[in-house]
Amino acid sequence: MQRILAALVVFGFTSAFAQQPAPPPVQPPGVISPEIHSDRRVTFRFHAPAAKEVMLARTGVNRAAMQKGADGTWTLTTEALAPDVYSYRFVVDGVSVMDPMNSEIVPNLLNPQSFVHVPGDNMPWDVANVPRGTLHRHFYRSGIVGDDRDYYVYTPPGYDPTAKKTYPVFYLLHGFSDDASGWTAVGRAHVILDNLIAQGKAQPMLIVMTLGYGAPEIVSPAAQGLRDPNVRQRSFERFRDSLLQEVIPRVEKEYRASKDRTARAIGGLSMGGAESLYVGLNATDRFAYIGAFSSGGLGNDMTAQFPKLGASVNDDLRLLYISCGTEDRLIDANRKFVEFFKSKGVNATLRETGGAHTWMVWRRNLADFLPLLFQKKTS
Repeated sequence: MQRILAALVVFGFTSAFAQQPAPPPVQPPGVISPEIHSDRRVTFRFHAPAAKEVMLARTGVNRAAMQKGADGTWTLTTEALAPDVYSYRFVVDGVSVMDPMNSEIVPNLLNPQSFVHVPGDNMPWDVANVPRGTLHRHFYRSGIVGDDRDYYVYTPPGYDPTAKKTYPVFYLLHGFSDDASGWTAVGRAHVILDNLIAQGKAQPMLIVMTLGYGAPEIVSPAAQGLRDPNVRQRSFERFRDSLLQEVIPRVEKEYRASKDRTARAIGGLSMGGAESLYVGLNATDRFAYIGAFSSGGLGNDMTAQFPKLGASVNDDLRLLYISCGTEDRLIDANRKFVEFFKSKGVNATLRETGGAHTWMVWRRNLADFLPLLFQKKTS
């Protein structure tokens, strides 16, 4: 929770811009939550003697009632869970609270949650005994947006800032209401790339993860968010300008980052996927690879968003990757994106997977997308 509040201060947001979860009651010694069992069942516990009802709200499933014990501790043990990272919260008499016994947090400016990592089966996001890269956090004042903000840079194992070697760069964007740490805290992008590099499946590269709001007011609970076309467009445009004029020049000055357009990619999830399409397809002189996972927020007027789009971009693009879960409410919109791009003569294919609008889908999208980046072009 302290990290969420600190993020709000860093970005110059007022406390009114976040829906603060209700403070949970103090937990007595001995309450363990979550507890992962050897068979991958997970037990959640929450001490609230005065509560009349406590529900477990876990991503991807219906809320489940927890059972109250004689000591006032509410408990629920799940069935065996597939290896993954699961976000959750408790709903206490109708009020959402995070798990006070769990330090693992889904960073979010509107709806922070707790999460539990159930390891196993050597999933791409499980930490393995391989060389590890390094995460660096930077702060800067955006003259374009007019606030203080941050970005993260992943450097791969063996990165030497004094060497002449340069690296390709992937600009990886978060979704609506996330902050710049989302792709590492929950998406585990750095772990996924470490494992893929060690397996020889992905090229060593830099990943840059920056705050995706060109209009910070878009994440105010009182605003309409992405549903307000004026605020949405202002946010997209100022984000684009900040990325191209502030973040990329800083990265290319501070790191051994290639300035070749064929060594530069942009991609993201949900709002970040829409921003990746908006920025990347309108700047194919800067990006040769574009990835969009469960994109949302472009609006209905595709011609206005991509006024110069035509078949000529196929000469510049090495990859236009679009994916979405079939249970995602945005699947129809993503199918329409692909239809529009094809009508303009742009090569695009939608990869449909199982799943809804969750990190469970996006981690898999990233693990599928990274090996496709910066490969030698075949004739």
